[in-house]
Amino acid sequence: QVQLVESGGGLVQAGGSLRLSCAASGRTFRFNFMGWFRQAPGKEREFVAAMKWSGISTIYADFVKGRFTFSRDNAENTVYLQMNSLKPEDTAIYYCAADKTQGVLTPPRTIGSYEFWGQGTQVTVSS
Repeated sequence: QVQLVESGGGLVQAGGSLRLSCAASGRTFRFNFMGWFRQAPGKEREFVAAMKWSGISTIYADFVKGRFTFSRDNAENTVYLQMNSLKPEDTAIYYCAADKTQGVLTPPRTIGSYEFWGQGTQVTVSS
């Protein structure tokens, strides 16, 4: 059984920062990559960032480059999304995702590539 639990969302003013956490439990040793996605009201879920479970090969959506940082705490089986310079358009539910498919060298950006999902955490950025 794999569980992903996000936390750290909240309300912040534009220009502020938040750090989201995603705690993974269960058969995490089989993970190959993890990702963050987000879904704003009335919009489709979209890719934010992803990395190999080893912590390398981190990739970002263009709209978060230079503002968001995806990192991992190996000892705690927890990944983080540090979000700086937040904008009102960053308002969304943020989801953590993971997959164990092997043989994939570059973390994928597509929703269908991820088997395991957290329940999401709300991020609201006020103007």
